[in-house]
Amino acid sequence: MPTDHEKQLAAEASLSFVRDGDVVGLGTGSTSSIAIQLLADKVKQGLRIVGIPTSQRSKQMAEGLGIPLTTLDEVQQIDVAIDGADEIDLQLRLIKGGGGALLREKVVASAARQFVVIADSSKQVPVLGAFPLPVEVIPFAQELIARRLGGLGASVNLRRYAYGNPFTTDEGHHILDCHFGAIRDPEALARTLSDMPGIVEHGLFINMCHVVLIGKGDEVVELRR
Repeated sequence: MPTDHEKQLAAEASLSFVRDGDVVGLGTGSTSSIAIQLLADKVKQGLRIVGIPTSQRSKQMAEGLGIPLTTLDEVQQIDVAIDGADEIDLQLRLIKGGGGALLREKVVASAARQFVVIADSSKQVPVLGAFPLPVEVIPFAQELIARRLGGLGASVNLRRYAYGNPFTTDEGHHILDCHFGAIRDPEALARTLSDMPGIVEHGLFINMCHVVLIGKGDEVVELRR
């Protein structure tokens, strides 16, 4: 698949941002999984890093591949975090959380000296919003929050597993997938969501990434904020 090739190229390009001795944030999702595999190969060749995974899935993958891990209890700063995105606009604002790890992803990104986003070309959009915005909520408040989000103009769906039960994040929360349509003012929406009690986190990542690496055909385009 062309997108798989582009993901591979972007993940390979991200390795140039990792130095020996770094603390590395390990993202979640299909493109991040490629980067984790590539980092594991480098570790086997002698690269000395420790990783901080953004989800239990990434943790299990990294452990299985032999990447040493640490926690935010043990380190104060992450040298570089490498993660994917569901959408990237022209100002390098992101929608993330399609894999359900947006809370930990945002924490890790906020603690990173450099946040590198890797993606295939389908993720680059002129305006955010074609991909539904994930909003992580405490189960106690999810119906109340869903009504309030509907009042903001969103079509709201509770994320569920294939067998029907509500999707549960690593922190025990639920996710509301919100179709706002074109998000013309991501900053204003982010402030509104952050101020709403019951919302733990949302998938708008604004002014956070330093570098975006996008696989396009047989090339990688590097964008900087």
